[in-house]
Amino acid sequence: MRYNRLIDTFLGLTTYSLQNHLRTAVRGVGQIEIDELYVGIDKRGRHYVIPVQAKGGNDRIGTVQAAQDIRFVQERFEGMRCRAIAAQFMDEEIVALFELTEQRGEIRVVEERHYRLVPAKELDRETIRDYS
Repeated sequence: MRYNRLIDTFLGLTTYSLQNHLRTAVRGVGQIEIDELYVGIDKRGRHYVIPVQAKGGNDRIGTVQAAQDIRFVQERFEGMRCRAIAAQFMDEEIVALFELTEQRGEIRVVEERHYRLVPAKELDRETIRDYS
């Protein structure tokens, strides 16, 4: 995800990977692990903290972990916007990205997009032109 800048593409931000496999604690919860933590900025200069949970194989995205990630950002990065992301690595080199938020105590999906990672040599000129 980092190499292909999928977080930037998905959110429309410029992001920087701050740390991966962050082990930390959240008040009232205890120890948590965030798969990757990004910071980002939009074209208006607003700053974001982006916790990412990534799952593959038979592992599935969990709402509990998303809620903990959001809570971590609220505690440690007061005043910055949180844009929590979940990534599900699927078959056929497809990555599903979800932006998650917490509303009334429940985790909700704000947006979902699927990306297929394709080697550059498999793209023809017409396909590249169509992306423009």
